[in-house]
Amino acid sequence: MKRFFKHLGLVNKHRWNVFKLCCKCGQFWRGLVHDLSKYSREEFWESVKYYTGTGSPLNECRKANGYSGAWLHHKGRNKHHLEYWYDWESDVQYYMPYKYAVECICDKIAATKCYRGKTYEPSMVLDHWSRVGSKVPTNPKMKEFFDKVFSDLIELGEKQVVNKKYLKATYDKVVLGKNI
Repeated sequence: MKRFFKHLGLVNKHRWNVFKLCCKCGQFWRGLVHDLSKYSREEFWESVKYYTGTGSPLNECRKANGYSGAWLHHKGRNKHHLEYWYDWESDVQYYMPYKYAVECICDKIAATKCYRGKTYEPSMVLDHWSRVGSKVPTNPKMKEFFDKVFSDLIELGEKQVVNKKYLKATYDKVVLGKNI
């Protein structure tokens, strides 16, 4: 029962942090509906079973079973994940539309804050992206966009990066090739 409430608290804290970041970027709705599938039977109970409080329960499940059914469910229903935009059959890597790219950035920052707590530093987001996220088959322009945003998060700070003006200009320039 303890893991149930701890995991529920973690999901709620994460969603709240994503919501606040998305609002700063003009993506109120994306923040509001972010990760609702985490409350589904398929995702919630596996995550409770493998909850540790120090990392993703999905990783713990993968260690124990070789895969995570909750992750397979989650990535297929949430467009803010890079895996959603990759067609394994044809090896096509689609652009992630702007609104989902912003939600993805907010998600990665919020997840790092939740798991790292008081030790959080912006460099941890780039570190996680470099070790894990950038390994996902992704359109090269999208990788370049995330690399730039997470590097600028360190250089410029959250206030200068997590906002509509910066993210839209950077997305348009890097992903769409627009000169601004």
